[in-house]
Amino acid sequence: MSATTLALVGSVFVASFVEFVEAFTIVLAMGTTRGWRSALSGALAAAVALAGFTLVLGYAIRTWLPEALLQLVVGVLLLVFGLQWLRKAVLRSSGRKALSDEDARYARETGAAARADRTTYAGIDLFGFLVSLKGVFLEGVEVVFIVLTFGLQAGRVALASVAAVAAGLLVAATGFALRRPLAAVPENTMKYAVGVMLTGFGTFWSVQGLGWFRAGHESVGWPLGEWALPLVVLAWLALTRALVALLATRPSEVVR
Repeated sequence: MSATTLALVGSVFVASFVEFVEAFTIVLAMGTTRGWRSALSGALAAAVALAGFTLVLGYAIRTWLPEALLQLVVGVLLLVFGLQWLRKAVLRSSGRKALSDEDARYARETGAAARADRTTYAGIDLFGFLVSLKGVFLEGVEVVFIVLTFGLQAGRVALASVAAVAAGLLVAATGFALRRPLAAVPENTMKYAVGVMLTGFGTFWSVQGLGWFRAGHESVGWPLGEWALPLVVLAWLALTRALVALLATRPSEVVR
């Protein structure tokens, strides 16, 4: 297994782990306040919807896009996700944004669930079902895009999917064993690392995909080939650390 493939698997696993931690907090809150049958039914419905979404989107992208255009589309999508993650990570690391806190998220969700009216259908509490479905689906959509973008470009969709599923099973097993939010997970550090990796891969593949606009539609090659990828990732890490240091010297109100 090449270094690039290892980086791909690691990035997908960590990104999926973080997203599933947030989804688990929502399901746990609904399960403890509105009933586990409703919460788990909502989570299962979201998982089925995500599986169908993954198959349709993956088939469409792989079938309709030639290699160079695929690299460009995948690269841009990764840049969009990566830069969003990096922006929040830089703000958190510099003290400009509150750190992600699963205990606080759990308290908000349980409070909202306790105040909501109870409406049931076929023994399912609709509030618990819909909140669980929405939470798992929205967090899962990001996982789907990350799995497809990494997997399709590297030709390793199955491997990327296995990494995501493994992350989800680990979160579920750990969370249900502890029966509490996974607040001890270094979520903020993991998000920072994933943001750097997504942005680095996105930059690398976007540049390759610019060959779509040339005669022949052939991909643009990097001077060092795949060895340029770790240099791009390190460049983004250095840039964001510089931004953190700069922002930290200019304290302002914390953004929630």
